[in-house]
Amino acid sequence: FPQDIAHLTSSLLAVAFLSSFGSSMLYGYNLAVVNSPAEYIKDFYNQTIVRRNGSGVDKESLTLIYSVTVSIFAIGGLVGSLTVGIQVTRFGRRGTLVHSTVLVFIAGVLMGFSRLCGSPEMIIIGRFIVGIHSGISLSVVPMYLGESAPKNLRGFLGLVPSIFICIGVFIAQILGLHELLGKEEHWPLFLSLVVVPTFIQLMLLPWFPESPRYLLMEKRNIHATITALKWYRTKSNIQAEVEEMQEEQRSLSSVETVSVLQLVRDPSVRWQLVTVLVVNAGMQLSGIDAIWFYTNAIFENAGIPAHQIQYTTVGTGAIEVIAGFIGCFTIERVGRRPLMIGGFSFMGVCCAGITFSLLLQAHVSFMRYVSVACVVGIIAGFCIGPAGVPFLMTGELFKQSHRPSAYIVGGFLNWISNFTVGFVFPFLQMSAGAFCYLVFCGVCVGVAAYVFFIIPETKNKTFVEISQMFASRNACEIENQPLGITDQLGLKKMKGYGALVPGDVDKMDRTEK
Repeated sequence: FPQDIAHLTSSLLAVAFLSSFGSSMLYGYNLAVVNSPAEYIKDFYNQTIVRRNGSGVDKESLTLIYSVTVSIFAIGGLVGSLTVGIQVTRFGRRGTLVHSTVLVFIAGVLMGFSRLCGSPEMIIIGRFIVGIHSGISLSVVPMYLGESAPKNLRGFLGLVPSIFICIGVFIAQILGLHELLGKEEHWPLFLSLVVVPTFIQLMLLPWFPESPRYLLMEKRNIHATITALKWYRTKSNIQAEVEEMQEEQRSLSSVETVSVLQLVRDPSVRWQLVTVLVVNAGMQLSGIDAIWFYTNAIFENAGIPAHQIQYTTVGTGAIEVIAGFIGCFTIERVGRRPLMIGGFSFMGVCCAGITFSLLLQAHVSFMRYVSVACVVGIIAGFCIGPAGVPFLMTGELFKQSHRPSAYIVGGFLNWISNFTVGFVFPFLQMSAGAFCYLVFCGVCVGVAAYVFFIIPETKNKTFVEISQMFASRNACEIENQPLGITDQLGLKKMKGYGALVPGDVDKMDRTEK
C-alpha cells in the first residue's frame, strides 16, 4: 500500500473528502439523528394532536407515527436512487452532487422551523427530502470517486464515503448527548444542522474537475479528460490511463447509457447483476439498520441504566469510525473478498450471540454485557467491509455504459431493504423477541457464502479485465474488438504506470493546445 500512496495526489484526496463530507456523511448523520431526541419528538407530535383534536393518541399510534418519521427517510432514498441514471448522464457525476445540494437546504429549513410552525408534517416531509439527497449521493459519490481514481487506489478511495457515513453517525451521537443538543429545546436545530456540510461542499466542489471517464467516454472531450487527469494524477500516469479508457471504450457494445430494463435483459452481465442484488440487499438485511435505528432500545433491554445509555451509544460510534479506517487502509492490501467474507461472517456470529445472550440474561447476569459486546461486534464487522465494499463493487463490476443503471438497481434494493428493516424490526422484536436476530444471522452467513463461492477478486484490475473475469461465468464472449498492433505495443510498453515517452507528452500537449 505505501507505494500506492505515491499515486495519491492531494487533489484526489481532497475531492474524496469533500464529496464524502457534504453527501455521504449526511446519510450517516440522518440515520442516527432520530435516535436520541425520539421521546421529545413524540411529545411534540402528541401535543400537536391534542391541540388540533382535543385529545391525544395511544402509545401504539404514536410509535407508528414515529416509525413513519424514521423510515420515510428510506422512501426518499428510494426515490432519489431511481433518478441517479438520468442525472449522472445529463449533469455528470460532480454536477449531480452539486445540483442535489438544494434538497438539503429545503429539508433543513422545513425541519428547523417545524416546532415554530407547530407542524409534525414538516419534519416528515423534511426527512423525505433529505432522504432523496442521500439516495442520490449514496450512489453518485462512489461512482465519481471510482471513475476518478487510478485502479490501484480505487478500493481505498471507494471506502472513503463509508468512513464518512460512520463519522456522520458518530457526530449525530455526540451532538445528541444531553450536555450538547440532546435537550428538548434543541431538537429542531439538531435535525437541521445538515445544511452546514452541504454549504461547504457547494462552495468548494465546483472547482474540481468532472470524472475523467465520463468526460472521455460520454462527452468525447479528450482535452477536458487530459486536464482532469493532470489535476488528479502525478504526471507520469496519464498516457497509460487514456489508453486503458480508450480500450474500454472500444469494448463497449453501445456508447449510450444502458437503461435498467436493458441491463436486466443483458446476458453478458447476468452474474454481475445477481452479485449487486445479493451484496446490496445483504448489506441492509444484515441487521445493521435495526442496530443503528434502535441502539438505545437494545441497550435498555440489555439492562444498562438509562442515564448511561447515551455514552454507550457514543462509544459504539467511535468503534464504527475506527473499523471504517481499518477497512479503508487494508482493502488495497488484502482485497475486497476477505473484507466482505470476514465482515459478514463476524456479523453473523454476533447476531447469534445477541439471541443467546438475551435469552440467558434472566439467568446469568453478565450476559447483558455479552449482548452489548455483540452489538459492538456487529457494528465493527459491518464498518470494516460490508459498509462500503458493495457500493465499490457495484461500480467495479460494470463498464461505463452499464454503470449508472447498476447503481440504480443497487441503490433501489438498498433503500427498499433499509425501509423494510426500519419499519418491520420494532414489530418483529415484539413478536419474535430475542429470536429476531437469528433472521439477520442467516442473511449474513448466506451473503458471506455467496461472496466466497461466486465473486472473483477485483483488486488492481481494470474494468475491462473484471468484465473478462465474469465472461466465462456468464457463458458469453466478451464483445471486445481486438486491439490494433500499435495499441498492444502501447499497452505492453506502459504496463500500468510506466514512464512516458517524450514524444507522447509532446503529442498530448499538442492535443491540449
